[in-house]
Amino acid sequence: MGAIEFTDRGTATRGRQETRTLAQAAVAALPAPSIFNSQPWRWRVSEAGAELRADRARQVRSVDPDGRMLTVSCGIALNHALTSLSAQGACVDVERVPDRRDPDLLARLRVLGPGQADPAAARLTALMTVRRTDRRPFAETTVPQDKLDRLRAAAEANGAHLHLVRPDDVVGLTVVAGRASEIEGNDPAYHADLERWTRRDRAANDGLGAVLDAPGAASGAPVARPVPLRDFTGTREHATAESSVADRTARYAVLFTDSDEPVDWLSAGEALSAILLTAAEEGLAASPMSDMIEVPFARLRLRSLLSGVGHPVIAIRLGVAADPTPAPATPRRPADEIIELVDRRASPVPHRG
Repeated sequence: MGAIEFTDRGTATRGRQETRTLAQAAVAALPAPSIFNSQPWRWRVSEAGAELRADRARQVRSVDPDGRMLTVSCGIALNHALTSLSAQGACVDVERVPDRRDPDLLARLRVLGPGQADPAAARLTALMTVRRTDRRPFAETTVPQDKLDRLRAAAEANGAHLHLVRPDDVVGLTVVAGRASEIEGNDPAYHADLERWTRRDRAANDGLGAVLDAPGAASGAPVARPVPLRDFTGTREHATAESSVADRTARYAVLFTDSDEPVDWLSAGEALSAILLTAAEEGLAASPMSDMIEVPFARLRLRSLLSGVGHPVIAIRLGVAADPTPAPATPRRPADEIIELVDRRASPVPHRG
């Protein structure tokens, strides 16, 4: 992971604390998960504050032509940064989507001064580097309701809502996932993007190649599940009739917003970040399921599970990990590729460790 270092001792002494604090928060956001691990964001940190910008060169256009999931991904990074700032005890002013003439500018952050460090935020910040998206089969353990209630509260605290899919509606979710897989599987552009992000050069520090090559990763033998997961191998293989059914105790949730504008997608990303970090704190495994959002037909069907109230942003699979071994980690780009530190008294230096 990259880090920002102030290289000159005199510079470190003279550098504004607000700039240093924001730079540290941008570094803390590096582990944020994103669609296809594309990491489609950039930070610009200066004495005036920090700007979070979308990196359109990393947009996965076959499945995300309007930048919905790109913006959600950036929202996850934003929440990671804000959580880190709360842990540091910084009082921060945040402007979301502040300039409609500049759609790539998603947020402005400005440190107002010192405040009270938040112990809860500190615990979540510590989980950012160890949390994993876990697509492996879950244990045959029921998820306690009080843990699900905490996830729902985390969504509400960040401007979104979490609908827990009732057991009777899981069949409908299965139909949605299957239809999305069928539509995307017949799209050559989708296969080209899948190839691009799953067969990345390891030096790129992004994509899913390192995860798919890891033992026990998503590229393993297909497993029968109540709701199928995206096939990142592109082979469209199916579990055999002899396969045991996994994820029988999994819970599924749909994250949704009241409106369907870029600022709502950003807030949904913040809520998703809070949900994933809270799930990790509660000892739960989770994997977002964006394929049901990427296909307009599937997204419309998913909205029917919400009784037409709200706009679905992503589905989430939740459970208890069967394997205590941490799931494979996805690579991360170094700080100097993502964070631009604009300060005549400081220089950003990458530190890979």
